[in-house]
Amino acid sequence: MEILKVSSTSSPKSVAGAIAAVARNDKSVEIQTIGAGAVNQAVKSIAIARGYVAPNGIELVCVPAFSQSEVEGELKTSIKFLVEKR
Repeated sequence: MEILKVSSTSSPKSVAGAIAAVARNDKSVEIQTIGAGAVNQAVKSIAIARGYVAPNGIELVCVPAFSQSEVEGELKTSIKFLVEKR
């Protein structure tokens, strides 16, 4: 499984391209985010990626979940998105 870390300054189109590339190779991708801005960019990226792969008959599904991430020695609550091909 591929892991992508998305921040509030990530380009949604670039992240969407990475998601689409992974989906075309029959793999799953986990997107990790910390903060509202990062979640926003990740959701936009997933929506754009769906548009990229839909013409090829690929449908993407997204499952959000909470997780814990260590940042600079401190535990932070993060949101991860598991994106799979259906």
